[in-house]
Amino acid sequence: QVQLVESGGGLVQAGGSLRLSCAASGRTFSSYNMGWFRQAPGKEREFVAGIMWRGSTSYADAVQGRFTISRDNAKNTVYLQMNSLKPEDTAVYYCASSNATYGSNRDLYDSWGQGTQVTVSS
Repeated sequence: QVQLVESGGGLVQAGGSLRLSCAASGRTFSSYNMGWFRQAPGKEREFVAGIMWRGSTSYADAVQGRFTISRDNAKNTVYLQMNSLKPEDTAVYYCASSNATYGSNRDLYDSWGQGTQVTVSS
């Protein structure tokens, strides 16, 4: 399994931006599909964005056009650029990896980071 460590969370006003980073261990990072999920208090963990090993991306409808996922295989890092943040984006954000099937179902991912808190004030 790959070890994942997220960073970059914090408190931001509505309309602001944050960039989350997820650093991965292991020499086969470039072959993993990666995803960002989030979990708000009292809610299920939900898919936010994903990026395949070959670079194709997908997004949840709620963040389409505002968030951008990217990866730097040379740095073993995946990023989530979040713009035009809204209070409803407040959640703990988790990075996850999958060396098998790609998708938005959290059960496809077998390694998870510890999460980073994002709080958007109105």
